[in-house]
Amino acid sequence: MTLSRRSFLKLAGASAALGALTGCAMEPRGAGGHVVVVGGGFGGAAAAKYIRRLDPSIKVTLIDANLSNYYTCPFSNLVLGGQMEMKDLKVSFDALRDKHGVQLIEDHVDGIDADKRTVKLKSGKTLGYDKLVLSPGIELSYEKIAGYSKDVAEKLPHAWKAGAQTTLLRKQLEAMKDGGTFVMVAPPNPYRCPPGPYERAAVVADYLKKHKPKSKIIILDPKDKFSKQGLFMEAWETLYPGMIDWVGPDRGGVVTAVDAGSMTVTTKDGDKIKADVINVIPPMQAGKIVTASGLADDKGWAPVNQRTFESSKAKNVYVIGDSCIAGPVPKSGYGANSEAKIAAASIVNALNGAEPGDPKFVNTCYSYVSAQDAISVAGVYELDAENKIIEVKGSGGVSAKEGKNWKAEAIFAKGWYEGIRQDTWG
Repeated sequence: MTLSRRSFLKLAGASAALGALTGCAMEPRGAGGHVVVVGGGFGGAAAAKYIRRLDPSIKVTLIDANLSNYYTCPFSNLVLGGQMEMKDLKVSFDALRDKHGVQLIEDHVDGIDADKRTVKLKSGKTLGYDKLVLSPGIELSYEKIAGYSKDVAEKLPHAWKAGAQTTLLRKQLEAMKDGGTFVMVAPPNPYRCPPGPYERAAVVADYLKKHKPKSKIIILDPKDKFSKQGLFMEAWETLYPGMIDWVGPDRGGVVTAVDAGSMTVTTKDGDKIKADVINVIPPMQAGKIVTASGLADDKGWAPVNQRTFESSKAKNVYVIGDSCIAGPVPKSGYGANSEAKIAAASIVNALNGAEPGDPKFVNTCYSYVSAQDAISVAGVYELDAENKIIEVKGSGGVSAKEGKNWKAEAIFAKGWYEGIRQDTWG
């Protein structure tokens, strides 16, 4: 299905109307109470903001360890390609505090006690809550690839959390010789930002084509298919013929070990691939506070009531964003923002003694395939009779083939990014 600009605008309108879709009015209700939100990303910040918008009588405290130095993961690939700088990704929390009355605490959360409804901070302080929202993003499972660790990531960066790792990988690309090899180790499902590795390959290829045209990119992938695969491969073949080689499991793409000393990657088939730059994106699971608190399942992700996002394992605790299990809704910035609004409405309803509403979910994801070109996918979701999230039949779609709208979609992508930043932190 082709996603037209008109369809995109309808989706944007659907997102803006989430308050109505969840059955929450925007007027103050006077419930009172205290909500603590852990995590200041697209999920946590949006939840904090919208709880205050829906009911200003509710006290909201947002806790994040990087409030003064927070960068968005969306668009961080463009830093690797040289189209943006890190400063362009930095987020300010001032509006949440000054405009919306959210109390901010920059600290680590060491633990939660769901029975006592308390949150313990690294600084030693303990906060009580009526409702708790956890939106800590993802934890990287370094140990699932032999030879990889947090320390080794300082030489073989993952760059899957925007910041110092992004800068490190960019510097390695700049230092790579012309004719060198960039190897990416792609992660297994599920993981944050399904199209992200393949967008990264494209924007890195854009940089190499301009500055180191004899170089090549190898993507070693344990998955036999990936998000927007047809669109990405079309773009790779059109823009970077012969430069990007995607190696799926049938060709030996399953990586079992890495060696930072010899700069080699070992596959399940026993092949050793030498590279000049190695980007290892390891398997992932829910953020550490979620798993440490016993809120995750045996696969490392948090099951929730998909109508309200309340944890299936603890009352009055809500898990949103990358850490939770939200059916077909991708682990994305837009998905987290959408889930945040639904959780916010559910919390306000609960504190006011009202029943939860009937939510709709929206996700739009843009991926750059060059400095001037982008592709996209969008979806609309609802609950089935068993309160499980399903995709609305006939909704959403992907970009047109043959590059018909690539340049226009790149413009839309920038507008989307500015819009969702404003909606989340503005």
